Parts: sequence; C-alpha cells; structure tokens
Amino acid sequence: MLFKSLTTRVIAISIVLLTLGISTFAFLNLEREQNQLINSARESTDLLLQTIESSIYNSMRIGNTQDVQIILQMVGQNHKLMAVRIFHPQGIVLKSSNPMEVGQPVNHDDYRLFITNRKEGVYKLPGRGEVLGMVKPIYNEEPCHACHGHSTRVIGVLNVNYSLLDTRRRIFEATNLFVFSTVAIIIFLSTIISLVMLKFVKRPLNRIVENMARVERGDLSVRMKPEGRDEVGKLIASFDSMVGKLDSAKRELEKCHFQQMERVDRLASVGEMAAGIAHEIKNPLTGIASAISIIKDDFGKDDPRREIIQEVLEQIKRLDKTANDLLFFGKPSQPEPTCVAVNDILEKTLLFALQHRSSRHIEKRVLLQERLPLVYVDPKQIQQVFLNLILNAVQAMHEGGVLTISSSSVRRQGQEWVEVVIADTGPGIPPQILEKIFTPFFTTKAQGTGLGLAICHKLISQHQGTIDVASEDGKGTRFTLGLPVCSAAGGASDFPRLMADRNMHLP
Repeated sequence: MLFKSLTTRVIAISIVLLTLGISTFAFLNLEREQNQLINSARESTDLLLQTIESSIYNSMRIGNTQDVQIILQMVGQNHKLMAVRIFHPQGIVLKSSNPMEVGQPVNHDDYRLFITNRKEGVYKLPGRGEVLGMVKPIYNEEPCHACHGHSTRVIGVLNVNYSLLDTRRRIFEATNLFVFSTVAIIIFLSTIISLVMLKFVKRPLNRIVENMARVERGDLSVRMKPEGRDEVGKLIASFDSMVGKLDSAKRELEKCHFQQMERVDRLASVGEMAAGIAHEIKNPLTGIASAISIIKDDFGKDDPRREIIQEVLEQIKRLDKTANDLLFFGKPSQPEPTCVAVNDILEKTLLFALQHRSSRHIEKRVLLQERLPLVYVDPKQIQQVFLNLILNAVQAMHEGGVLTISSSSVRRQGQEWVEVVIADTGPGIPPQILEKIFTPFFTTKAQGTGLGLAICHKLISQHQGTIDVASEDGKGTRFTLGLPVCSAAGGASDFPRLMADRNMHLP
C-alpha cells in the first residue's frame, strides 16, 4: 500500500539514487585518500632508505664497519621503523639496528623481495602488524674492491621495514569520517527531499483528489486556489477551469433538457389531439366516400360530372390516409415481432409498390443476398417502412432513374445484423434539410403530411434497429436500415423454434 503512492515512489527513487551517487563519490574519494596515505608512507621510506645509504657510504668505503652499525642503531630508534639492516645476498644479516639479529637469516618476505628483483612490498609480521618492506642492493664499486675483491657484483642488501600501523590508523579514521559524513549528508538531503515532495507535491495532489471525488459526487461548486506557478499550480488552474466548464455544461444541459421536455409534452398533447381529431374525421369520411360512390354509379360513363365525382373520391382517399397517419403517429401499435425472412418482405413490398403509375419509367435493380439470417421484426410494420421508403424513392424520380434495393448480412460491434439499402438516383436532399427529414410534420411535398419518415424512424426504433440516410444533392438518396437477427433478439429459450422458422424460409 505504501508504494502505491506516486509521491512515495518518487521519494524512494530519489533517496536510492542520491544514496548511490553520494556513496560512489565517497568511495572514490576514500580510495583516493588511502592511496595517498600509502604513497606518502612509500615516499617517506624511500627517502629514508636513500638517506641511510648516503650516511653509511663513506664508512663502508674505508672499511669502518663499526660506524655502520652505530648509524643503523641510531636510525632504528625511529618508532616507525621496525628494522634497518644490511644482509648478505645469501640471506644472512650482516648489520642491523637490532644487534640480536646479526648473523641470523633475514626475514623470508624481505629476502623474497630481493631474489624477485622487487623494490618494495607490503606484508604482515607476526605480532607487529602490517609493514612496508623496501630493499636496495649495494653494488661492488671500485672503492669496495680492496675489501670485497672483484668476484661479486652485489656485496650486500640494504633493507628497511616501515611500520604501517600509523598509516592504517589514519586510513581507518578517514574511512569513519567519510562514512559518517556520507550517512549524515544522505539523511539530511533525504529529509529535505521528502519534506519538499510532501509540501509541494503530495499535499496539493491530495487536495486535487479529494476535490475530484466531490466533483464525482455531483458537487460542481468546488474551486481550488493555485499556490504557485509550477506544474502543480497549472494542474490546479486546469482543474478549476474544467470544473467551471462542467458546471456551465451541466446548466446548459439542464436548460436544454427542460426545453426538450416541454417540447415533448407539447408534441404529446398535439399527438393526442391529432389522434382524437383524426378519429372523429375518419368515420364521417367513410360515410361520405360510400355516399359519393353510390352517386357516381348514377352517372353514365360519358357524363362530365363523373370525373368530378372521381376527383372528390381521390381527395377523400387522401384525407383518409392523412387521418390514418395521424392515428398511427399519435397512438402507435406495439410491434408483434417474429422471425421472418427479410427478402420475402422486400419482394412482396416491391411487387405492390411497383404498381404505382410513377414507376413505369424507372429501372429496378434488386440485389438480395441468399440465405440471409432471419430477422426478429413485426412483418406488417417493417413492410410499411419498406413501402414508404420505396414510394418516396419512386416519387423522387418523376423523370425516370434507377431504383436499387439490396440486402446483405453484416457484423456490427461483434453482432450479426441484416442490412437493407433502398437507393434512388433522384435530385437528392439538400444538406440544410437533411437533418430534419425525420422530424414530425416536416415535408417538402405540396400534399404531404410530414409523418411518413417520422413513422418509419419510430417503427425502426421500436424494433431496436437503425436507419441512416445519405444524400448528395443532384445525385440521389440512400437509406440504410439495420435489423436485428433472431439469434441476437429472440433469446436462448426460443432458439430451436427460431432455427426451425429460419430453415422454413430459406430458399
């Protein structure tokens, strides 16, 4: 839970990186300090070795070995020098600051330095700790021939053992100092980083989270005051701007919703009133039509009054259709869906619609896909939709054209649908009125009610289908209907019956 917080992760990563950086820097400096102390001890020992060599040179040249012993004893009084000696190339101590080791074999580590031609080495002496041993051969020069002859090249080896106890102590103190200072710096900087992150990042973010929770609960009066001009301050300012815009959008939506509800109420009232008026008009119209039909039969075929009577009947028929549309739109009947083949409905509708006199000069193209899935619709209501759209297309091509009707199976969002397309090559629908064609009582026809497409849209919506329109001015209009298939709408319990119905309708 602790490391789920962004601030905690940032602090932890910063501390880890800070620790690694400072520790690496401290380690490199500590190693450098240790090397400097060792080099200082090496330089001091080498300088002392050269000094001793210079001091005993004159005494050895004249063969005064007593003075050489005294010089070595005097130099050996330095507490940092463990031993100062001259040993034979075969490893026997000849002279030493410690007279007790004269004639004894030299230390094995010192002798190995000589035989391996090394100048120095660090090793441990039992009971004395770590020492720096340095050797320097004494060569048989011409002044030495009187005592040592000409046969040997090296007559002795000058050896110094320098104690590193003091150097190691200083290295230990430096190490402790570096470790303590590194830990103190890491703790100090980590504390400062944590406080800065908590004050300038975590607390403002917590405020934003708390206020966002209030906004999520519906309180859009929340506002925050930016405390700086950094990224967090800009985030707080953006948050305030966002909440302000959400508040304005909410008020605008509430206003639009209220206006829409008022409009729906008015439309509902108008629909009820229109349905009532249509109901009152329909019955007298039926009686009038019957009476006019009887009067028509009384006139001969050549009587000019017969044509007038026929026109009256056409107008009564038009009024009756208008009354039926108003009744259906005001009180639409509930669909009674079943599983049917959409191609059968299209063929029956097309056969009936093409009896219209306006369809004589129109080319028909029927492209129906075979073995389509069954659709779950009310056949009568869907046939009404097809008939309305086909008649609209036919009427739009009063000077001739091409009527295309097609069906196909498509997949939308992982589900199977049956898609029906009804297209014409008429003048098309201007873009400025394309969005209004499904609005009730909107029409561009001189004798239209403006309810045909509105009824089609309502019927398709009741079947949970889709209806889309695309039109290009001067080139035609294309209506695309999406109808749900049985497997998507019928339910699992009806599946055996639906499949049986489907097999009955398949060609």
